[in-house]
Amino acid sequence: MINQNAPQITSKNLTILGDALNSEALLVHKYAQAAQLVQDSAVKSQLSSASDLHRQHYSTLLNYLNSHE
Repeated sequence: MINQNAPQITSKNLTILGDALNSEALLVHKYAQAAQLVQDSAVKSQLSSASDLHRQHYSTLLNYLNSHE
């Protein structure tokens, strides 16, 4: 369903948002992978939290894009 009230996103902004989505996805993956590799539970927890935070950022960006279809 197209949101008629949302302004159109320019191609430049789509490129920027795409780059941001790719960066967030990469950070989710890297932090999650690092969390699996470390033995220290405090470090593992911090890395998992960082992964979760970037997953939230990714979802926020994706929801924004979807609201402007």
